[in-house]
Formats: sequence, C-alpha cells, structure tokens
Amino acid sequence: MSAAGPILIVDDEPDLRNLLELSLRREGFATVVAATGAQAVELAGQHRPSLIVLDLMLPDIPGTEVCRQLRANAQLRATPIIMLTARGEEIDRVVGFEVGADDYVVKSTFSVREFVLRVRAVLRRAQVAPPPQAAPEGIEIGALRLDLAGHRAFVSGEELALTATEFRLVEVLASRPGRVLSRGVLLRDVWDMPPDINTRTVDTHVKRLREKLGAAAAHVETVRGVGYRFNREPHDRG
Repeated sequence: MSAAGPILIVDDEPDLRNLLELSLRREGFATVVAATGAQAVELAGQHRPSLIVLDLMLPDIPGTEVCRQLRANAQLRATPIIMLTARGEEIDRVVGFEVGADDYVVKSTFSVREFVLRVRAVLRRAQVAPPPQAAPEGIEIGALRLDLAGHRAFVSGEELALTATEFRLVEVLASRPGRVLSRGVLLRDVWDMPPDINTRTVDTHVKRLREKLGAAAAHVETVRGVGYRFNREPHDRG
C-alpha cells in the first residue's frame, strides 16, 4: 500500500521499537522511529508521517499529551494515530480515544499479524476520499444528522467533534436502522479487519461515541451477546 509519508514509531523500548519497525518494513512501509515524546513531535513536523504508532508511557511526556500536541497542529491534525500501551484497562482506551487516537493496541496481547492488519486498516480509512458528486448526501434520524459528503455529524443542529473512525462507526450503524450488527460485522465494515479477531475496540469506540452523541445516544442499543443496533426511535440501550 502506498502512503504519502513514512510511519512514525514512538516507543522507549528498543526491542519492541525494532520489532515494529522490522514488521512494517517487511510489509513495504517506510518508517521513522522516536524514543521520546519531544522527539516524536519534532519528527512528525519534519516528515509529515502517514500514520503514527504512539506509546502511551514515554520517559519525558505522556503519549496522550503528544497526541494533543499533534492534534493541535493544523498540518498534523488528520494524521491517524494508533496508541500502543502496556496497559489494557478500559479507562486507558477511552482516554486514548478522547485525545484523538484512531485505534489502540495493548502490548501484553501484542500480535504482529494483528498489528499490521490494524495499520493497514487505519491507513485505508484515512485515505478514503469523499463522494465525487456535488449534491450533499446524508442520513437524518431523530436529532442526528450525518452529512456523508462533508463527513460531518450534527445532533440537534450542533456539530460533533468526531474522529474519522467514530464517524464511520455511526455512519455504518445509522445506515442500517433496525438491524443488529455483530462486533465481527463492525470490525469488518468500520475497521476493515477480519471479523474473528478478538478485540474490545468495538465496545470502547461505541462507549465513546455514545458520550459524544448526547441526545442521540439513546438510538444506539446494545444487543447483549451479539452486538449493536441503531433504532429509529430512542431506546433503553442496555
């Protein structure tokens, strides 16, 4: 897969950093590496990476702060970020997504195959172009309105600050109202990942999305043991 810039790998553990770099280079990606947050910000500005793999725990500044600084830079704001951390608690995933991460990989359950799949999936989502037609297309259910051509979401007229992944998630759910979508289907259609990969990415993203949807969150129903359904009428989501 071609990319506009290299993949920036930010981790203070040399062995893991080298493994990630080797794995990506074997897949044909160019890479740049950094061991600190300050170095990451500097290299990101110099190389304009196509994607950043960012460790949450760095020796100088937290990865969440690095993420905030990158998102505050107009030239780097849209650069996809995969958070990498030794911890897998839900609060860590939510905080990572809150500051603008697009995906999350836990070191303790690290798999090179899954990591490369996630990288490719995030890059594909980032490279999706808007529809060519001039006329806007959208979905409107209750207080929620999606402008698909403009890639913008509104609830009760107020625009939401959604990441590209969050927008794709609500688009997939809202475009199939009344249908139960399993976690496997969502992994395939939102993340472009195999449906059999064991990950809590879907649940964590849905939780964060509900927080952002506000008045429209009640449309998203949890179907226990299966997945999620977007209802036309507000529902006790479970």
